[in-house]
Amino acid sequence: MNEPVPVTRTVDQGIAKLMPDIDRKRAWLLTVDGAPQSYVDLDEPTHLEFEYARRLGHVLDTVAEPGRPLDVLHLGGGALTLPRYLAATRPGCRQDIVEADRALLELVVEQLPLPDGAGIAVHAVDARAWLEAAPAGSADVLVADVFGGSRVPAHLTSVAYAAEAARVLRPDGVYLANLADAAPFAFLRSQLATLATVFEELVLIAEPGVLRGRRFGNAVLVAAHHPVDTAALARRTASDVFPARVEHGPALRDFIGDATPVRDEDAVPSPEPPDGAFGIG
Repeated sequence: MNEPVPVTRTVDQGIAKLMPDIDRKRAWLLTVDGAPQSYVDLDEPTHLEFEYARRLGHVLDTVAEPGRPLDVLHLGGGALTLPRYLAATRPGCRQDIVEADRALLELVVEQLPLPDGAGIAVHAVDARAWLEAAPAGSADVLVADVFGGSRVPAHLTSVAYAAEAARVLRPDGVYLANLADAAPFAFLRSQLATLATVFEELVLIAEPGVLRGRRFGNAVLVAAHHPVDTAALARRTASDVFPARVEHGPALRDFIGDATPVRDEDAVPSPEPPDGAFGIG
């Protein structure tokens, strides 16, 4: 039997590589310009290799009773890790994946095909353009994991963007975002302040080392109009190989401090990761 071989292709955002994992038979790592983007095990879609993906998975596990199908909108595609996870853990979900990089989407669907009947539709469209055209109240969950290269595009960081996300969600819906920053957290704090203009409840999940300012890293934001089960999230994230802290309420308000919401005209991309922050090899 032939061993899987790496696949390299020029995509809209740079050079994408799909590299097989020698330890898992049908598992693949996706990188773009050397930065890890996604990890997928086609035989075990519930395996979430990256810590930030595990944290997003914990939230997705707790937003509704186990197994209940949801209507989910994913902004940012990568290797479609979380859509595959939801198709396995919540069969019957209807999922739309919006990815601006058409060439990347074509590479992933071609090399890592989706299971038949997964209820996953992919769209090569800009995330904000899709949001602005989407029907109000059409999603139970919105997952934002959009990186142009290694930075969140500026037009997906503003109050106007957050308002569109809130409009598309149902009243009991939940917004999730994967962001990356480092102390003094100007970007992360501004994003929390921005989401607070349209959502009543906010939760931040991140590694203690990142929150203490020791290194650049990922943070998962959760926003909703109703209380989030932070106790369940704290239990799940504490049991991970790299435990995370769950911040909410007064502690999170203190973290936000005097940060101000971002307007479209002031929006900037997320900070450039330092060399080696997310590198491999």
